Amino acid sequence: MISKKYLKSLSARILISIIAFLLISIFINYSDKNLLFFKKHIYDNTFNFSKFNGVYKKIFGSPLPEPDAALVSGDKIIYDEIKPFHDGAELKGVDNIYPFKSGIVVFIGEKEIYGNTIIIQGMDGIDYWYSNVENVSVKLYDYIESSNIIATSKDKTLYVLFMKNGEVLNFEEFF
Repeated sequence: MISKKYLKSLSARILISIIAFLLISIFINYSDKNLLFFKKHIYDNTFNFSKFNGVYKKIFGSPLPEPDAALVSGDKIIYDEIKPFHDGAELKGVDNIYPFKSGIVVFIGEKEIYGNTIIIQGMDGIDYWYSNVENVSVKLYDYIESSNIIATSKDKTLYVLFMKNGEVLNFEEFF
């Protein structure tokens, strides 16, 4: 049975959501300037899920119970050779892929030139691209710790790319 306290809390959340929606609608429809402002700051910018998750965890704690132990402790990807590739780097001799930093999976799919790609938005605001991957073990919007295996490389070759605010970063800073 649902308690009265829960129902009141739920009703309050729904009411606040409706009010917020109405205020945003009024703001957008008030003038064309407001509509352009809204489009520029909402549609053209990416939302930093990782930063939000970090703030949420700091204030409220983890929404899910923490696992008892990490699967594997890996601070970086093990590779035999590294060389520049397009905007990032090509790593040879890679088997299991661990994220460089903890973060949220914001993309899984094909990217031109790179192939099957996982993009993780790190807590530091950097988007970490892992391409030429297979056996993907994560889903979109999963929160990933740096100790979790996220995939394996296809043909022992991994392409990595680092971006912040839409700009490609020099891969040598990460190795």
